[in-house]
Amino acid sequence: MSQKIRFYSISYIVSLLLLCSCDVHTGNSAQNRVHLEPTSYHQLIETFSHWGYSWETLDQGVPAFTLERFPRDMGHIRDVKLKKKLFFLSLLPMVIMQNEAILQQRATLKKLLASSAPLTTRQQQWLTLLCHEYRCEGDPLTDPQVARQLLTRVDMLPTALVLAQAANESAYGSSRFAQQANNIFGQWTFTPGTGIVPAGRPEGATYEVRKFSNLAASIRSYMNNLNSHRAYQSLREKRYALRQADAPLEGKKLAEGLLNYSTRRDAYVNEIQTMIRHNRLAQLAALKLRNDVQLAQISLLPQHQMSSRRPTTSQANLLF
Repeated sequence: MSQKIRFYSISYIVSLLLLCSCDVHTGNSAQNRVHLEPTSYHQLIETFSHWGYSWETLDQGVPAFTLERFPRDMGHIRDVKLKKKLFFLSLLPMVIMQNEAILQQRATLKKLLASSAPLTTRQQQWLTLLCHEYRCEGDPLTDPQVARQLLTRVDMLPTALVLAQAANESAYGSSRFAQQANNIFGQWTFTPGTGIVPAGRPEGATYEVRKFSNLAASIRSYMNNLNSHRAYQSLREKRYALRQADAPLEGKKLAEGLLNYSTRRDAYVNEIQTMIRHNRLAQLAALKLRNDVQLAQISLLPQHQMSSRRPTTSQANLLF
């Protein structure tokens, strides 16, 4: 079911529970999600204002929407503070959704590892797919080292870290690759012809900037990259140590494991940590999506009420 609005389509996407058995699931209750395709940042501001979604109302929960792509005019926002807040608010729901999905995987994995009963066929299939997704070889049920490796990899990433890297790599959603490829983390592909050739690529190099169908796909790929690639083992070990100590997963702390993300190494890590601190992103750690009742109360703007005009100053101020 979809409802057309002047500048974007809104469809309600129901997340289905993928059941391996009565003991294994990968989701909570089904949740309606609003899908946005804005054509300008003015219309995105107007939508957020209508929902009462701002930096000051985050304690009321985050609306469960997905953004197809950033508006083409993100680079035209002159107010730096407005641009930053609009960028962070746009990505925040999708980051929370993906982290929740990973934590559901983690909970299911821990339950299977702790069970003394033989796995059902569907449970075994689920575990095999999980090992493949996180690039783990071996049987976690019989090899404690494989089980530890999998638990080290199947875990969330701090919201602050994700948002800071996205902002850094995409110039707050206005870079060429963010606009043309929905690539907000600078990920590469080595399959010729499938991505965008970056300007200044060294002669003989074959890498391209990977294209994504939407922003959520870019976030999923980035998280899987940090959770599975050997280059970020240090980050995962730091996170695992924090888990063992029952300590919070802090973005600034885990950023220390990003030395291999950029050729700038320490300078890059320091920059990400500075962005987390300067933009006060650590305060987003405990945020949750609005529950079903709250989502049901979000009324969509009828088409005749939508406006293509520039949002008022008061509407823009609602973001802060």
